[in-house]
Amino acid sequence: MQKAQRTHYLINQMDERLFFPATSRNRDCIAEALSKFLPDKGSVLEIASGSGEHGVAFQKLFPFIKWQTSDPNHSYRKSIRAWIIHQGLEAKMPQPIDLDVESKPWPLAQEFRRTLKTIVCINMLHISSWGCTQSLFEESANHLKKNNLLILYGPFQIDGKHTSKSNELFDHSLKTQNPNWGVRDLAEVNAVATSNGLKNHAVIEMQAHNLLVAFKKS
Repeated sequence: MQKAQRTHYLINQMDERLFFPATSRNRDCIAEALSKFLPDKGSVLEIASGSGEHGVAFQKLFPFIKWQTSDPNHSYRKSIRAWIIHQGLEAKMPQPIDLDVESKPWPLAQEFRRTLKTIVCINMLHISSWGCTQSLFEESANHLKKNNLLILYGPFQIDGKHTSKSNELFDHSLKTQNPNWGVRDLAEVNAVATSNGLKNHAVIEMQAHNLLVAFKKS
């Protein structure tokens, strides 16, 4: 998966946990929004989990589900494992999966697929190629059951326009790094969803001009 390296830092060289500054800023508001959509039981698959800070926080906040993290980056998976241990979640939370959204089919065990109820993807679309977005919806459609949700969080354009000057500047910065990156237009994302049998179920305005968008499997 062609994706930007996120800004992060280590507490010390003996601790493999990574810390993403944005996570501490958005974790609580994302959790509050997710609480409206998460299942009463079953499993949630998080795509592109990064440091694992979101994953362990959500596992603790929603103990009635099993939160399965994933990331193609080896150092990120090491960080996720370290966070799981640090939070004492080894007995509850599974180890992260090496999953690249563009590498199909996704390596999901049959038993996990049976219990999967929701897929969550936070801050990936704008720092990956458009092919990653297409693959995300294609494989989500293959694994989700009727009325299950795919939930996205991040910045979006609306009808071809940025929702803030900061998002416009951010988009320009991303495209300077790689022309395949950039803030996606929600209408184009909706079109990919529809073509894969998912419909836009809800849109929630979040802090810092981000959106949380839930898509329901038909």
